[in-house]
Amino acid sequence: MTQAPAERAPRVAVIGGGQLARMLAEPAAALGVPLRLLAEGPDVSAAQVIGDHRVGDHRDLDDLRAVAAGCSAVTFDHEHVPTEHLRALEADGLAVRPGPDALVHAQDKAVMRRRLAELGVPCPRNAVVAHVAAVEEFGLPCVLKTTRGGYDGKGVWVVRSADDARAAFDAAASAGVEVLAEELVDFRRELSAIVVRSPSGQAAAYPVVETVQRDGICHEVTAPAPDLDADLASGAQEIALRVAGELGVVGLLAVELFETADGRVLVNELAMRPHNTGHWTQDGAVTSQFENHLRAVLDLPLGSPAPRARWTVMVNVLGSADVDPERAGRLYDGYPHALARDPGLRVHLYGKDLRPGRKVGHVNVYGDDLEDCRERARHAAAWFAGDLGNESE
Repeated sequence: MTQAPAERAPRVAVIGGGQLARMLAEPAAALGVPLRLLAEGPDVSAAQVIGDHRVGDHRDLDDLRAVAAGCSAVTFDHEHVPTEHLRALEADGLAVRPGPDALVHAQDKAVMRRRLAELGVPCPRNAVVAHVAAVEEFGLPCVLKTTRGGYDGKGVWVVRSADDARAAFDAAASAGVEVLAEELVDFRRELSAIVVRSPSGQAAAYPVVETVQRDGICHEVTAPAPDLDADLASGAQEIALRVAGELGVVGLLAVELFETADGRVLVNELAMRPHNTGHWTQDGAVTSQFENHLRAVLDLPLGSPAPRARWTVMVNVLGSADVDPERAGRLYDGYPHALARDPGLRVHLYGKDLRPGRKVGHVNVYGDDLEDCRERARHAAAWFAGDLGNESE
C-alpha cells in the first residue's frame, strides 16, 4: 500500500458554514493553506466553495472533534460553539483560535461588560436585570439584550415602557439566558475598529470606519470614517488593541463603537472573527481581514492593514420586504448591468437566495471621491437586490 502524502501546509478547521467561512477560502487558496469545514448543511454558503467539508452540528462535541482531527488549528465563522466544547478541544491538544477564555467575551455580553469595566474601557452604563421592575429601576428608556445568542439585531430591544420589556424577558426565559440593560446612548454615529493579533503578540490595526446600521443590520461602511478627529481615531484603535491583548484574542477582533456628540467613543459590541464592517478590506486594504485572520490563526507574520485608496465604500446586498420570487435565486442576472455600468466595481455574492432582510452579498467601490464611491456602491447593491428605489437612502 502507498502511504498518503504529507500535507504541504497546516490544515485549518473552520466551524460554521456562512459567508465569513466562504470568504476565508480565497486567501487560504492563495496561501496554499487547506481548510476543512463543519457546515450546517450540504449547500450552505461556505460548503459551496470548500470541498473538504462535513455536515454536522457545532453544538455536538463529536462533530467538532471529527472535523478538527488532523488539523493544526480551529477557528470560527460565528461565536456560538459552547464554551465547554472549546475547552474539550483544547484538552485534546488542538489550537483553538480564538480560545475559549477570549471567545466567551463575545459569546456572553454580561461577561464582556464586567471585564471591560475591570479594564476601564469606556462603555454605556449597564446592569444585568432579573425582572421588569429592575428595568424601571435602571431607568427608561433603555436597551435590553439577551446575554447570549443575539446577532444582527436579534435579541435586542429598545424599551420605553415596562410593557416593552416583557418581550425581552420572555425570549431570555425560553433560551435560558440573562437580560442585560444598557443606557440608550445618544450617539452621533457608529464606528468600528478592527484589529488582528497573533499568538506571538504581533498586532495590526485597520483604519477606523463609519458604519450605517438599520434594524440592527449593517447596511453600509465607509473607510476611513469621514471627518473623524485624529485623536479619537487613534484612541479607538488603542482601545481595540488593548482589549485584544488583555483578553488574549487570536485572529480578528471587531470593536463596534458609538461616537457621542461630546467627542467620546463607547464600546457597543465585540466580535472575534472576520466581521461585516471589515468586508471593505477585501478590495480596499493591502491585506484583507480574511487573510490576516488566517495568518494570525497560523501565527504567520501579519500583512499590512493600510488602505489602497483614499476611500472605500462597502454596501451590503439585502433582500427588501417585497423580494420578487422570480429573482430570489438569480442574483447572477445582476452582473451584466452592474459590471458594464461600473468596471471598477467589486462584487462578492454568497451563494444565497434573496429573502427579506437577508444578507446575500456586498459590493466594494474605492477611489478619491467619497460621494462618487457611495453613489456607485449604493446603485450596484440596489440593483442586485432589485430595490433601486432605496439606493440613495
